[in-house]
Amino acid sequence: MGKNTSEININIDLDENKVPEKLQWSAPDGGVENEEAKAIFLNVWDHDKRESLRIDLWTKDMPLDDMKIFFHQTLSAMADTFERATNDEKMSATMRDFCDYFAEKLELTKE
Repeated sequence: MGKNTSEININIDLDENKVPEKLQWSAPDGGVENEEAKAIFLNVWDHDKRESLRIDLWTKDMPLDDMKIFFHQTLSAMADTFERATNDEKMSATMRDFCDYFAEKLELTKE
């Protein structure tokens, strides 16, 4: 039986100061081809070093209000992922409480 593989690609156009001007990503298995993004957070676990490695990129024209929403949605998704990965409902609920607080303080909540 053959080995299955899948690719996710990120292309970054930089200005003369190496600041991202344009981000595009592709995930052919997910039906995504050269979709534009304004921000990308990528975290990778290094098992040997037992540490998280990350790449945080955003374009210079990423709107501040959108960045706040992006952070809130990322934090909320992390709470969901943490629960699926650990089955720790109590800590996941605590994380969601923080997400609610975060949204309230940044006035992201909808009345």
